[in-house]
Amino acid sequence: MRYAFACLALTAAAIAGVWTWLGRPALLMPSQFGRGEKLYCVSYTPFRGAQTPLDPATTIPAAQIEDDLTRLAQVTDCIRTYSVDFGLDQIAGIAAKHGLKVMQGLWLSSNPAKSRYQVETAIALANKYPGTIRSVVVGNEVLLRGDMTATDLANTIRAVKARVQVPVTYADVWEFWLRNRDVANAVDFITIHILPYWEDFPIAARDAMAHVEAIRRQVVAAFPGREILLGEVGWPSAGRMREGALPSPANQARVIRDLLALSKRENFNVNIIEAFDQPWKRALEGTVGGHWGLFDATTRTAKFAGAQAVSNHPHWLWQGSAGILFAFVVFGAAIRVRTKDTPPLFWFAVGANAFVGGALAGWTIENIPIESLGIGGWSRSLALAAVAMAAPVVLSVAIMCSTPVPAFFRVFGPKEYRMQNPLALAAGVILAITMLLAFVVGLALVFDPRYRDFPFAPLTAAIVPFLVHHVMVMRPKGLRPVAEAAGAAVLAISIGYIVFNEGFANWQSLWLCATLAALSFTLARVRDVPG
Repeated sequence: MRYAFACLALTAAAIAGVWTWLGRPALLMPSQFGRGEKLYCVSYTPFRGAQTPLDPATTIPAAQIEDDLTRLAQVTDCIRTYSVDFGLDQIAGIAAKHGLKVMQGLWLSSNPAKSRYQVETAIALANKYPGTIRSVVVGNEVLLRGDMTATDLANTIRAVKARVQVPVTYADVWEFWLRNRDVANAVDFITIHILPYWEDFPIAARDAMAHVEAIRRQVVAAFPGREILLGEVGWPSAGRMREGALPSPANQARVIRDLLALSKRENFNVNIIEAFDQPWKRALEGTVGGHWGLFDATTRTAKFAGAQAVSNHPHWLWQGSAGILFAFVVFGAAIRVRTKDTPPLFWFAVGANAFVGGALAGWTIENIPIESLGIGGWSRSLALAAVAMAAPVVLSVAIMCSTPVPAFFRVFGPKEYRMQNPLALAAGVILAITMLLAFVVGLALVFDPRYRDFPFAPLTAAIVPFLVHHVMVMRPKGLRPVAEAAGAAVLAISIGYIVFNEGFANWQSLWLCATLAALSFTLARVRDVPG
């Protein structure tokens, strides 16, 4: 028993160390956001919870906008809107009561009737609230989407200019201004979007502001003497990595801090995207799409402010404590089946399983609501969490009992060949579910990768115990099962593509692929089919 308690103590200390490191705050230097100075402008869309502009029946109540603008008035002088439907035509009137200026947006699309409605409503608002509406933004990323030609867009802009007294602009990704320079002749000032995370060659957070400044200078040089507004710049707080670009609370705070410092030093204006997290964007852009806000979608509170220390895992103390408790559960299960002849090395194997499960359980649970969308997403996340919790316990008991993991044939095959040992059956079922989940994750990253997350935490907690078990327990003799061999081959091929596609700067991808490789290796080594 002394080996068991020694390994348990080491495991608990290791879990505590991991979560202390994960939860460490990233100390941020003071910014104008923390000195009482307000932001120049912030993108604002009021959708909450299940509300979405993808549903034509959606209507935002005035009280909801009132609540949001009360919060935003404390941190900014201006909000940028994108449309006038769904009740968003109420924003200008409510903003006037809070002393907020508005960059009034109107949404141009390939539907002429809808575009006309947007134009007419925005013109009416600009003329009704001339002291509130700072400018009219005629269309957002229309050229990027290919909804209109540059000529038609320029004509629409000129038509709006002729009927309002405020400056008129158009907003698009910086590249499309350089490709369609004639549009610049139609606007009063140029509004460009620079999103380092979404660039074709993603930019890491530490280099984001150097990239923004380089692009801004390029656009200034292309349009000498013109006012250039950075109409969208920001960083997501959650979601999948793109090469070296990691969404996280600390990285979001860092980019915003650097952006504000740069704009003040170089004396240019910037509109930050965006005010509140927008859950509806997850349907279009995955997890990352819903986490660009300065304010949380549910609590409507600021994610960070000024020189406040920002942690990527603010609940790390609870997560670490839960992880240590989980390690006690794993060791408790192993102790129940120990014998006086249990090899000391087995306790180190149990410790490895308990450490992986305990260190990653909190991360797994933290990501469930973040990465789950719809019934399918929640089902996948909950299934991943289930195998992540079950595998360390069941496989640790299997190690102590020297029970091999059976082939799927022995679990799901003809009745006369099935295993009768409940422990072996449980291990086989967990392995089968883990393999199916690994297929779902791996093949999605092969065939539709752009918005897919990397669930490395639960898969690692589920797969490593099988690898440890494979090392510690002698496998049965027999033929190589076809299902396991095919699964190993599919995973191996997927790994090669994922690594190539995501690049070596993406540690989330590399971690996931290493885990999938461990599963592929384990599956390839399975034997247990009668000759």
